[in-house]
Amino acid sequence: MKHRISAAVLAVTATSAQALSGIVVDENGNAIANARIEVVGGRSSVATDGQGRFTVDEKSAEELHVVAPGFGHKVVHLGGGQKGALQIVMVPSVIEQVDVIGLPLHASIIESSLPIAVLSGEELRKRQAATLGDSLEKEVGVHTSFHGGVASTPVIRGLSGPRVLIAQNGLDVSDVSRVGPDHAVSSEVSTVQQVEILRGPATLFFGSGAIGGVVNVVDQRVPTDAETRGEWLAQHDSVNNQKLASFNVNSGSAQIGLHADGFVRESDDYEVPVTPDLDSPGVGDNQVSTSRDKKVSNSAEDSSGFTLGTSYLADDGYIGFSVGRLDREYGIPGHSHGGEEQVYADLEQDRYQLLSEWNVDHSFLRAINTRAAYTDYTHAEIENGVVGTTFSNKTSELRVDFLHQDFAGWRGGINLHYKQSEIAAEGVEAFTPPSTAQTFAAALIQESHFGDVLLQLGARMERVEINADDLLLPHLEIHGHGEEEGEHDETPAPTRVFSMEQEFTPISVSVGAVWDFQPGYNLGLALSRSQRAPSAAEVMSFGPHIGAGTYEVGALFTLQDNGDPEFDLNRAALDLESANNIDLTFRKHEGELGIIINAFYNRIDDYYYQQSTGLFAESADDHGHDHGGEEHADELPVYLFTSNDVELLGFEGQVIWQINSSFKTTAFSDYVRIELDSGEYLPRQSPHRVGMAFDYQWRSLSANLDWMRYQRQDNVAARESATAGYNMIDTTITYHWRWLANDIALYIKGENLTDTEARVHTSFLKDLAPRPGRNFSIGIRGNF
Repeated sequence: MKHRISAAVLAVTATSAQALSGIVVDENGNAIANARIEVVGGRSSVATDGQGRFTVDEKSAEELHVVAPGFGHKVVHLGGGQKGALQIVMVPSVIEQVDVIGLPLHASIIESSLPIAVLSGEELRKRQAATLGDSLEKEVGVHTSFHGGVASTPVIRGLSGPRVLIAQNGLDVSDVSRVGPDHAVSSEVSTVQQVEILRGPATLFFGSGAIGGVVNVVDQRVPTDAETRGEWLAQHDSVNNQKLASFNVNSGSAQIGLHADGFVRESDDYEVPVTPDLDSPGVGDNQVSTSRDKKVSNSAEDSSGFTLGTSYLADDGYIGFSVGRLDREYGIPGHSHGGEEQVYADLEQDRYQLLSEWNVDHSFLRAINTRAAYTDYTHAEIENGVVGTTFSNKTSELRVDFLHQDFAGWRGGINLHYKQSEIAAEGVEAFTPPSTAQTFAAALIQESHFGDVLLQLGARMERVEINADDLLLPHLEIHGHGEEEGEHDETPAPTRVFSMEQEFTPISVSVGAVWDFQPGYNLGLALSRSQRAPSAAEVMSFGPHIGAGTYEVGALFTLQDNGDPEFDLNRAALDLESANNIDLTFRKHEGELGIIINAFYNRIDDYYYQQSTGLFAESADDHGHDHGGEEHADELPVYLFTSNDVELLGFEGQVIWQINSSFKTTAFSDYVRIELDSGEYLPRQSPHRVGMAFDYQWRSLSANLDWMRYQRQDNVAARESATAGYNMIDTTITYHWRWLANDIALYIKGENLTDTEARVHTSFLKDLAPRPGRNFSIGIRGNF
C-alpha cells in the first residue's frame, strides 16, 4: 500500500553519529516499501518498511545505493557524513537494475561502461534449464553450445571455451568444460541467487581467460547476514520426463549466518520432432531411436548436489566458509560405439570456498575483500561398466582486493590474484597430457566522477606458467580425403616423450566512460587491449576427442608434408592472443520505455583456433563412432591448433515498453560476424537472431509469450555445412498466492510449442542432436 508523505516527514536526518535514518518515495511522494538501501564501503544493507522508512548504522556513510523493483538504480552522495534533510526520490524504470556482485567496485548494470546483464528472481527461474548455456541462451548476445541437453556452455558474441570464464562467486568453477563441448559445467542454476554476464573483454577483473567475457554464478553459500529467508521448487518436464527438486535457505543469529541448499534432478532421453529428415539415413541413425516417439539416445541425466555454509558477522564485515558437493551422471550423445554400448560421464566435484569482506579503519585502506577456493573435480567416461578415460582438475585460487579510501575524488584499489590448476586426462581418449598451470597477477582499478561523466580506468599484469612432464608425440597414420589408407609400418617410429615449460606475460589495460548526458539517458564507451595466454589444451593436445568428433593436435606441433604428411615439434615461439576492443553503448533507462543498444568491434591478433588439415586419422578404439554412415566412419578429421588474426563485429539491441500497468513488450536482436584476415569464417558462428516477448500481469495471474527467430547461418568454415533458420515459441502462465508465510507460484511452461525441428549451429552435435521437441513443464515454487 502506498502512503502520502507530508512535508514534515520528508526531512531525513542522521539521528546520531552512528545512524542515518531516511525515507524513500516515488515522484509523487508515495512511500516505497521493500526498497533496498546499501552503504557503499560498508556492510549495512537494509530494506524500507511499509512507510518507506529505513535506518542504517554507519559512522560516516558517504554514498548510498538504492534499488527497488520497478524503479531505476539511485545513487545518493552524502558529501562526507552529511547531516540534515535528505529525501530519496525514485524514478520508474522498465529495465531491472540489479547490482553486480562479482566486480571489485560497486556497480549496477546501468553504471558500467562494459555491457553487463544480470539474470535473477522470477526471470531466472523461468529460464533455468539443466545446463548453464541452455539457461542463458535467451539473453541478448548469448548463445548456447548445446550438446544434447546434457552439457552446454554460454557462447558470448561468438566466443566460448577458453575465452569465456565461468565463475562461481567470482572464482573459476574449475571443471573441464572449457576443454570440450561434451564436458558439463559444474554449476547448478536452480539454487543460485543471480547470474551475471559480462559481454566483451573482462580480463581486468578475472584474468586472461576472460578475454571474450564472463559468466559469474552467484549464490549465498557464504551468507552475508543472518536474515531468515529461503526458496524451494519442484518441477516436471514432459519432453524427457525430468523431475527436479531444489531448495536454498539462509538463517542465523546476531553474529552467525547459516546457509544450506541442495537439488535432485533425474531425466530420460529427450524426444525430438518426428520429421522426414530424422528418418533419412546419414543424420545420426544411431542417435535417434526407432520407437514411435523419436528420442536422442544417451541424453539422460541423474544428478544431485548440496552446499553448507556459515559466516561470522561483525560490525565491520564478515568472514565465512562453505563446502559443496556435486554428483552428475549423464549420457554423452554422439559417443556411442557401434550403436551398441553407450558412453556416459560420472562427474564428482568437491568445492571449498572462503569469502570475506572487511572494512578497515585506516588512513589509506578502506576495505579488504578476500575470495579463496579449493576444488577437486573428477569425471570418468564409462562404457559397459569400465572406465575408459578419466579427467581431473585440482585448483587452488585466491583473490584479494585492497580498496583504498577516496583520494582526490578517485575510488578503487589493487587486486592480487593467484591460481594453480593441475589438470590430467588418463585413458584411451586422453587427448591432452597432465599439466600444471600457475597464474600470478596484480591489477589496478580506479574510477571517478567528473560532473556527469564516470571515468573508469584499469590495468593488469599476469605471469602464466604451463608445465608438462609427459608430453607425447606419437607416430600417427594420417591420409587425405578420398585416399586409401596405406599399410601400417610394421615398425612405426617410436613415440617421443618430452617435457615442456611455457611462460607468458599477458598485460591488459582499459579505459571506460559513462556519460549521463541527461536524466534517464547515458552513453558508455569502453576501450581495452587484452591479452590471453593459450590454454594447455590449445598447446599440447594430441589425440582423439570423440565428444567433438575430431582428432586434435596442439599448437606445439606443426604439420610437415614431404610426400608423406607427419607431425613434428613446432620450433617457433608461441604468441599471446591480443584483443583490441571497442564497445559503444546507448541507454534510456527511465520511464515506460527502455532502450539498450550496444555496438562492438574487436580485432584479435594471433587468435588460436582449430584449422582443418584435410587429413583423417584412426580413432583410439576398435568400435568406431557414430558418423551417420559417412565416409571415414571409423576415423576422425584431424584439426591443428594454429593462430591467425581475426575481426569480430556486431551489435545487440533491446527495446522494452511498459504499455500499461498490465502489459509489457520487449523486442531484441543480436548479430556477430567473425572473420579471419584471409576472408574465411570461423566454425560454429552464432546466427543472427530477432525476438519479441509479451508479458501480462493481472492481480495474481501472470503470463508471457516469447518468440525468437534464428536466421539461416551460411557463414561457414571449411568442412562445415550451413544451418537452416527456424522459429521458437515459448510461453509461461503463473498463478501467485500467499500461504503460511510463503509466496507461492504455480506455473505451467510450454517450450517449442510448434514442435519445430531446430538444429543449433553453435553445437558440435548439430547433425546428430537437434533441440528437444514440444515440452510442457508444470511446477511449484515458494519463497519465504
